[in-house]
Amino acid sequence: MRQIYLFFIALGLISFAACNLEKEIELELPTSESVVVVECYLEPGQPYTLLLSRTAGYFEPFPTSDVEFVANLLEDGASVRITYQGEVIDLEEGFFFNPASGKFFNYGTDKIVPEDFTNDFALEIITADGETITSTTRILQPVPIDSVVIKFNGIDTLAQALMYFTDDTTQPNFYRALLHQNSLDSIPDLNFPVNDELVDNATVVFGTAYSYAKGDTLYHTLFHIDEAYYKFLLSFQNAIGSNGNPFAQPGGIVSNVSGGGAIGIFTGLSYVRTETYVPK
Repeated sequence: MRQIYLFFIALGLISFAACNLEKEIELELPTSESVVVVECYLEPGQPYTLLLSRTAGYFEPFPTSDVEFVANLLEDGASVRITYQGEVIDLEEGFFFNPASGKFFNYGTDKIVPEDFTNDFALEIITADGETITSTTRILQPVPIDSVVIKFNGIDTLAQALMYFTDDTTQPNFYRALLHQNSLDSIPDLNFPVNDELVDNATVVFGTAYSYAKGDTLYHTLFHIDEAYYKFLLSFQNAIGSNGNPFAQPGGIVSNVSGGGAIGIFTGLSYVRTETYVPK
């Protein structure tokens, strides 16, 4: 009996010690300063547009009104201009919506971006606080899609899609491949930025799983992008992956804009798009 009694005393002491080891830990998280965010995509045949906003703190109160939410994020009162071939294009503040991309912008103009793959475009923003933000970019020549092949696996009625294109192996290239199912308004099934250093030969193929039924419509889009936009996309995806994970390293955005502590991207968009039906 003595041994049993001592055993329960020891067990009680262990439990008591374990309870005392449970302590609340207070983490002092660093405060993040709000910075200006620039998004400007130059697409030939489309008007010049730009989104200028500010970051918000992760723990800041979330506005209940959509109008208040947008108003808190948008950066007002800035002077925005793009210089091309000696011409200065002033972007006015307002509401600009691109139905093709579904994106909203708060600076723009009716002037159309030219189809020019050899000359630079220069961006200059002077914020209401007097900060100057600059960047330079160029629109790259589109790379054609050679073919899209639909293959059934022979077991059931589902098919995979294979998109082929030819890479210029004499220079470094960067691409972004998108695949939408049945509607360009849908979330893409494929959203993949790639560096051609990962490609073994000139023929490149993007493939899917056996996921598509007979009668589906597939929209493949191949963007030829510059290195700055490639790094921006990767850093953006990494930042999304680390968001909400208290143990993840915060993801920084790789930008090609300079000045005023701003982050963001100023880049050209050139792409080729195909529409393919899965045969019945």
